[in-house]
Amino acid sequence: MVYWRKPGFFLMMGGLETLFMVQLAEILYPGYSVSQNFISDLGVGPEPSRILFTVSVILFGILALVAAVMMWQEKPCSILPALTVISAIGAIGVGLFNEHSGSLHTFLAGLAFGFGNMAALYTYRSTKAPVSYVCMIMGFVGLGSLILIGMGQNLGLGVGGIERMTFYPVAFWTVAFGAYMTAKGDWTACSMT
Repeated sequence: MVYWRKPGFFLMMGGLETLFMVQLAEILYPGYSVSQNFISDLGVGPEPSRILFTVSVILFGILALVAAVMMWQEKPCSILPALTVISAIGAIGVGLFNEHSGSLHTFLAGLAFGFGNMAALYTYRSTKAPVSYVCMIMGFVGLGSLILIGMGQNLGLGVGGIERMTFYPVAFWTVAFGAYMTAKGDWTACSMT
C-alpha cells in the first residue's frame, strides 16, 4: 500500500509538522511565554520563529486541504471533508494574514480552531475505541476552550495557555485520526456518513 496516497497520511503529517515547528519556534523566540503570549505572536516575532510559525501553519493548511480533497473524491456525501476544508482555509489564512491584520486574523484563527475541533468531534462516531474517545475528548476540550476565549476567560492559564487548549486538540486529533485512517488503508472504512 502506498500510504502517501491516502488522506490520513496528509492529516497525520500536517499535525506532526505543526506540533514540531510551533515548539521549535517557541524555543527560538527569546522571552516567549506559552502562558502570556498568543501562539500567533510567533508569526510577528523575531527570526527564525516568524518563518517557522508561518511556514508551519500554511503547510498544515495545505496538507489538510489535500486530505480533504482526497476524502471528498472517495466519499463526497460526508461532512468531514467540508469541516476540514474550512479549517484548512483558516490555517492558511492565519499564516498569510498575521495578527497585525487584526479582526481578519482573529476570524481566520476562529475558522481553523472551530472547524478543526468540530471535525474532531464529528469523527467520534466513525472510529473505534480508544481512538473514538480521543476524538471526542479533543473536540470537546477544543470547542470548550474556544467558547471560553470568546467569553474572555482563561481559567488562570493566561491568554496563550487557553489558546493552546483549542490549538493542541486540533493538532493531536489530526495526528491520531490521520494515523487511524492510514492504518485502515481506506478512510471510507471508518464508516463516515
